[in-house]
Amino acid sequence: MVATTQSLEELCINSIRFLAIDAVQKANSGHPGLPMGAAPMAFVLWDKFMRFNPKNPKWLNRDRFVLSAGHGCMLLYALMHLTGFDSVPMEEIKQFRQWDSKTPGHPENHITEGIEVTTGPLGQGIANAVGLAAAEAHLAATFNKPDCNLIDHYTYVIMGDGCNMEGISGEAASLAGHWGLGKLIAFYDDNHISIDGHTDISFTEDVSKRFEAYGWHVQHVTDGNTGLDAIAEAIEKAKAVTDKPSMIKVTTLIGYGSPNKADTHDVHGAALGPDEVAATRKNLGWEYPEFEVPADALSHFRQAVDRGAKYQEEWDQLFSDYKSKYPEDAATLERMVSGKLPEGWADALPKYTPESKKDATRNQSGATLNAIAGVLPELIGGSADLAPSNKTLLKGLGDFQKGQYQNRNMRFGVREHGMGAICNGIALHGSGLIPYGATFLVFTDYMRNSIRLSALAEAGVIWVMTHDSIALGEDGPTHQPVEHIASLRLIPQLLVMRPADGNETSGAYKVAVEKAKSSHPQPTLLALSRQGLPNLAGSSIDGVAKGAYIISDGEGTPDIILIGTGGETYQCVDAAEKLREEGKKVRVVSMPCWELFEEQDAAYKESVFPAAVKKRLAVEAGVSFGWHRYVTDEGATLSVDTFGASAPGGVVLEKFGFTVDNIVAKAKEVLG
Repeated sequence: MVATTQSLEELCINSIRFLAIDAVQKANSGHPGLPMGAAPMAFVLWDKFMRFNPKNPKWLNRDRFVLSAGHGCMLLYALMHLTGFDSVPMEEIKQFRQWDSKTPGHPENHITEGIEVTTGPLGQGIANAVGLAAAEAHLAATFNKPDCNLIDHYTYVIMGDGCNMEGISGEAASLAGHWGLGKLIAFYDDNHISIDGHTDISFTEDVSKRFEAYGWHVQHVTDGNTGLDAIAEAIEKAKAVTDKPSMIKVTTLIGYGSPNKADTHDVHGAALGPDEVAATRKNLGWEYPEFEVPADALSHFRQAVDRGAKYQEEWDQLFSDYKSKYPEDAATLERMVSGKLPEGWADALPKYTPESKKDATRNQSGATLNAIAGVLPELIGGSADLAPSNKTLLKGLGDFQKGQYQNRNMRFGVREHGMGAICNGIALHGSGLIPYGATFLVFTDYMRNSIRLSALAEAGVIWVMTHDSIALGEDGPTHQPVEHIASLRLIPQLLVMRPADGNETSGAYKVAVEKAKSSHPQPTLLALSRQGLPNLAGSSIDGVAKGAYIISDGEGTPDIILIGTGGETYQCVDAAEKLREEGKKVRVVSMPCWELFEEQDAAYKESVFPAAVKKRLAVEAGVSFGWHRYVTDEGATLSVDTFGASAPGGVVLEKFGFTVDNIVAKAKEVLG
């Protein structure tokens, strides 16, 4: 090792830079520019301010860090390696972007322990961070006592120009300002470069003024390259502002240290190349070979291990005192964090009989939410300005607002995409909260990326989507989802539910809550009706967990199987009765969830859909796409392979053929 004259701080910052440079160069893929430019602010934050325990990344009261500009993930991997996270040893740094590595091309929380949230699409991270900060505020308001500040941590974010261009960041930042989330501190890496080139070709707004208008506290560090004291001072000032979130604009030079590529888009998304790597080493006086960290720098970084152990030890003692003073609250918090559900919680789920009143599943969903909210204090959420229509208001539990964070109704406003990412952040906070977010099913288009990321990131969110078909009626084609259910079923690990009645709605929530609290959480999306539906004799809370089950059957092997979902199931049941009167052997299968059915063993699948019974009719008021999986060439679908129409819901259903008589006629066509 060749000695250098760099200060210890310079050694540390350049260690971050060159781990990023070398990893990207070895992979010949990645984004070295952001880590090179943002290393100073990241070093100051992680070294002087953040409270975390590298040896226990899940310590509850840790500060959360989100790299919203996720393409610059080598910044985060370098920090985690240097500060002693076991999940990112040097071997993983060298395997950046390679098969089965813990250092994929964007941060993935389900792959690398210590990554808080999955950030890939720009803007998602800052919106996730709003959710993390909201979770902290809610838990603090719920569990803290005048003599015990048990929950007390910050959420820090680094976001870039791209994050600020994406609309989702504006949705989330607006809401964070309204809520006054004082423990949310975002750094804006103002480097003026995106993939297309200098940002002035498309992005010239004053971001600081925009965030001020959102209700944020805003500062500007003009020299983010060497102004370490200014960065630290800005963080101190941000922490002193407790009634609003803070944005610190830090002007940096992307690719700092690269003689020929700094301040160009060439350093944004590609390896520097061997010659430029060598030139950068010379320019920054870095005489160490690739992947070597100077001993002094590594020793300094690794002090985070002892600091983190001390932070947690102090907090553990605080929690021990808390348990002795407030045993019931402590037990609730411990249960929530453990992933366990209260004993017998499912007994609160409403149950229905055929004599129960006909009702829309959106109404039954509202009844279920209110029933389980009383036994699940971790349930929190709301709607994108549609609570009266979605039936998602938790009665008597107040609105989550500035200074009223203990309340559990979150008013997201008309911000579907931001709502989605905020819910993901709440779910990934690690405290066992179960968030739900609601809107009309058709507006999942506005938040599809957040829904997809909830599945990818294993965020146990409950998506409550109402007005699930053409039956919503008069609002017309713009509001009538036809392709949405099919497209949502395409998302891996997302459970898509269309309950047929009250029992199936309760069953859907039972699955959703259990999946949210499992060791590998899954999100669940409920598609609920606007129109009233009868409660069926054969419906089952437990049957929903199978994905599909026999709800009505005749004697012997069926001649035909009718498959219904959601509001069309009862029509299949009624049609089956008419067909049986004519001597036909008819089975009706209620299929609220394809994904759960696919998890069942072959014997169960055969018991529901015998391979020998080829004649099947699937009935769903949406596109036919995907039903070929369950309906062979000898079967058919009754579906909607066009856009809807504006008229009263019953009229629209009739015109599109969703009547008992038409189902009977279609079944006869299949039977030949």
